[in-house]
Amino acid sequence: MEFAKVGNTQMGLLVLGALLFMLVPPAIAFIWTKKKKEKFTSVLAGAVTFMLFAVILEKPLQNILVFPTMMGLSEHAAAKFINARPVLWALIVGLFPGVFEETGRLVAFKTVLKNRKNRETGVSHGIGHGGFEVMIVLGIPYIQYISYASMINAGTFGNVIAQVAAKAPEQAEQGYAIAAQLAAFTAGNLILNIVERIFAVMFHTGASMLVFYACRDKKKFLLYPLAVLLHTAMDFIAGLQLAGVTTLSPVMMEAVVVLSGIAVFFGAYFLLYKKDKESEKEAL
Repeated sequence: MEFAKVGNTQMGLLVLGALLFMLVPPAIAFIWTKKKKEKFTSVLAGAVTFMLFAVILEKPLQNILVFPTMMGLSEHAAAKFINARPVLWALIVGLFPGVFEETGRLVAFKTVLKNRKNRETGVSHGIGHGGFEVMIVLGIPYIQYISYASMINAGTFGNVIAQVAAKAPEQAEQGYAIAAQLAAFTAGNLILNIVERIFAVMFHTGASMLVFYACRDKKKFLLYPLAVLLHTAMDFIAGLQLAGVTTLSPVMMEAVVVLSGIAVFFGAYFLLYKKDKESEKEAL
């Protein structure tokens, strides 16, 4: 099968995206820790939190419950029940990241970071969590897209798709879709990804601040379930879109991420981080 060639402009944008998504997050973490004299291990703890609670625990367990066929299992009664109810499906899809990722932050602040009480630790953890997510969710896929684009232009991508189609027709269909997207890739697509990740990292940083203060001050422990609720709400909206319950435009969906990131980050910054800083100055 012939695929449309991926032009030099598209290839350049893919390379630029891969560089941005793989290099900018660690650069931001390095600059932050140097400027604030923070331990880089606080950032690493955030990255490990994402890997352990989101990738290793959350996704497989969510797949077993909602998408058992993806795990090589037969569809059980619970999956049939959930998948027959779009709103419930969206809620479950939103609840898993909300519970697992925010609980991951809680565990990190209660264990490996329990002796770090300075307010910058919450920000460092959020930068590590959100930054590593950028590298996993976009950095690595962009590198894969560059590989696919190279195979398309070399005329070998069709052979790969044919081999995949013989074993997994659904994955082959995804390959066709990716090839079409790469040939039509624009600067707008890249900008949309960049904007989404900026505000997603802001959300994670704000959520980390919420859970940090929930762990540092027992009187503020309710900030932890608040973080779970906010995280669940954001992903629930995305789940409604995926389930076809809502039909928001891509721009409107990005607006949800933008508003969520702004609200959570600046809410945590002004009501907790900055207030804490001002209280410290007054105590001197």
